[in-house]
Amino acid sequence: MSLDALKSRLPEHAKDLKLNLSSLARETLLDDQKKFGTFLAAAYAVGEPETLKAIAAEVEDKLSDDARTGAKAAASIMGMNNVYYRFTHLASTKEYRTLPAKLRMNVIANPGVDKADFELWSLAVSAINGCGMCVDSHEAELRKAGLTSEQIQASVRIAAVVNAVAAVVRAEDALN
Repeated sequence: MSLDALKSRLPEHAKDLKLNLSSLARETLLDDQKKFGTFLAAAYAVGEPETLKAIAAEVEDKLSDDARTGAKAAASIMGMNNVYYRFTHLASTKEYRTLPAKLRMNVIANPGVDKADFELWSLAVSAINGCGMCVDSHEAELRKAGLTSEQIQASVRIAAVVNAVAAVVRAEDALN
């Protein structure tokens, strides 16, 4: 399955999502590694099988093995961190923010790909998972690395569309 097959799977009421998938796949603000790594990290974050399979197939020849592994690692570690840090941010007891996390996060320091790419993928996943604390942290790192607001926004636009596509596919499957 590819993005074209995934788009054909979407019903007419999701026409905007089809159009957005097409335009984001042609996005030029991000190089291919950043762009397609974001697609893959977002697909792993949402975990809907059809969306994940289509995007994984689409990026197969567009990303190196290291980049595919890095995008998956960003989704994996943010799946944990977004829950933990969202809790520390939302809990009324502020003491949790001062306690050590005591969670392994080695991949963040050594992602096996360009650090800015990993941060961008982590930001996209954090946006999907709704962790404002992580969004702020990754956005600050991306700024330090020289990424523009438009580039950062492009990754979040990809994450938003992948998330919405997965939700529609899941909903349509529930009806059938």
